[in-house]
Amino acid sequence: MALHLATTDEGNTLLERDPLALLLGMLLDQQITMEKAFTSPSVLAQRMGTDHLDAETIAALPPDTLLEHFRTPPALHRFPGSMAARAQQLCQAVVDEWDGDAASLWTGVDSGSELVRRIAGLPGFGDQKARIFAALLAKQFGVTPPGWEEATGDYGKPGHRSIADVVDDDSRVKVREYKKAKKAQQSEQG
Repeated sequence: MALHLATTDEGNTLLERDPLALLLGMLLDQQITMEKAFTSPSVLAQRMGTDHLDAETIAALPPDTLLEHFRTPPALHRFPGSMAARAQQLCQAVVDEWDGDAASLWTGVDSGSELVRRIAGLPGFGDQKARIFAALLAKQFGVTPPGWEEATGDYGKPGHRSIADVVDDDSRVKVREYKKAKKAQQSEQG
């Protein structure tokens, strides 16, 4: 599998082999570009001097230390303070609820609705983000519990609706166009 979510090969490689990096990329995917969000976990790992991200280590970091990792130029997110805190909360939840193993959220899950429920229960994830992440897991990582298509709604359908559908540069452009059209439609309605 060759991911195309991050802007660097190192970023994509980390996402492929590190479930926590993938989860953090999805957490950060708001109010910044998709590519920036999914590249930031590899930059965080570099700044922490490691080749993988560990939920227990991040959860235990002094908040000021994690904030410095997020804030150092180029910042990992447009809002480094709030996103560093949210990332730390997410890692603490992974430690407390999933024994520090992000993949255990989706490993052996019985149904698509259970998968979406588990993800939506994480700090920084609501229903829509959970459905997108579940669709990403299904479409690009083969995590397809029974009923995943129904549980992910439109994000589980073929097309170019979200990061779950980005498999190359062309699909990234199509997802961006879809999001832009959706935003314009919402502006006209509201």
